[in-house]
Amino acid sequence: MNCIKMLTHGDGNGTDDTSPTFKVLEEGAATLSKEEAGKLAQRQLKFIQYLEAALVRIENKTYGICRETGILISKERLRAVPHATLSIDAKNAQR
Repeated sequence: MNCIKMLTHGDGNGTDDTSPTFKVLEEGAATLSKEEAGKLAQRQLKFIQYLEAALVRIENKTYGICRETGILISKERLRAVPHATLSIDAKNAQR
């Protein structure tokens, strides 16, 4: 009978006491989403800047030439990373 009484009477087991917690979680999620969107926008802007620099290198006829070694960057690498300025060997040497 004690269980029935707890189910039928407000005993403090409702959601009223947890609603502030949910609100904080929702606000935190919204803040996180804004931060993630900001980071994504920054990454996209950086990528666009890299591509614009690659267009300048095309005009200067230096596109596809490794800035460290002076050798041609492989077509496979340029397909994967169109704005690459380093060959695979030069990139690996930096690590």
